[in-house]
Amino acid sequence: MATRLKSMTTLPKLIQTMRKEAPKHCNPVLPSLRRAFSLYDQINLIDNVPEDQLRFQEFNETSFTVNGVKYEGSLLCVGNLLMSWSPRQFSDITPDSLSIFKTIRPIPELLIVGCGRNIHPVTPELRQFVKSIGMKLETVDSRNAASTYNILNEEGRVVAAALLPYGVTS
Repeated sequence: MATRLKSMTTLPKLIQTMRKEAPKHCNPVLPSLRRAFSLYDQINLIDNVPEDQLRFQEFNETSFTVNGVKYEGSLLCVGNLLMSWSPRQFSDITPDSLSIFKTIRPIPELLIVGCGRNIHPVTPELRQFVKSIGMKLETVDSRNAASTYNILNEEGRVVAAALLPYGVTS
């Protein structure tokens, strides 16, 4: 009981002492949220791609630049293999123009078709052909197709891209 009485008289004195000695409030400069919560300044995946990995860097109306080399016309990319491709307009993309996928192993999980400047609907015949091989199909404009290919390829996924030059509109 004596301990309790002693603590009850000591507690108010302790609180008063702490209030008197309270540190002055200083406003430390806090880092910006971007600096505090992002790694953008420390990690740049695009610049740290291995030399043997394909990476689309630029495009124009008639060509693509891949790993510093400019390629004119349509391109077909599978994993880290790059080849010229015969279609010159979207209507030229047929199961025959994609027949190489019957022999390529491993089968890419996704075929990204770059339609040129505009997105076009794929024929049911072409969609069925791609599905029969075991791939998924994505059709987008060529700019976004190249970007998507870069990202998925950097992740180590087995993907393919069939790209018409950006200047193709039909």
